[in-house]
Amino acid sequence: MLAKYAIAGLAGSALLVSVAFAQSPSATTDSANTDKATTVAPADTSSLKGNWRTSKMVGLSVYNDNNESLGSINDLLADKNGDIKAVVLGVGGFLGVGEREIAIPVGRLKQREDKIVLPGATKDTLKAAPKFEYAK
Repeated sequence: MLAKYAIAGLAGSALLVSVAFAQSPSATTDSANTDKATTVAPADTSSLKGNWRTSKMVGLSVYNDNNESLGSINDLLADKNGDIKAVVLGVGGFLGVGEREIAIPVGRLKQREDKIVLPGATKDTLKAAPKFEYAK
């Protein structure tokens, strides 16, 4: 008797599963899938050649016009849209001791050959710049 109930239960489950798989997606499901497909498009990689990877920028030295090292990039600051707005530089100190951080707008940095340059800057002007404090 127990075997009959078990077989009947399995047969009923199999019928219900086959009916669920046979149904076509609803209109709301179709439009949701279409929206996702149109909003997620791959980047045009031809326009990205020559850009710096942010993961490789942290730790790079920043130089002035006279090829003197001013400090190194400690962090990158992005807005809510993901656009990098500023670079946090570690300046002064020796081997990280006595170093302080300042924020420089990313538009002031230039790329020359394989270096990042802050035109017109000197170690003294950066030491006089206001200290950067992270928001708490």
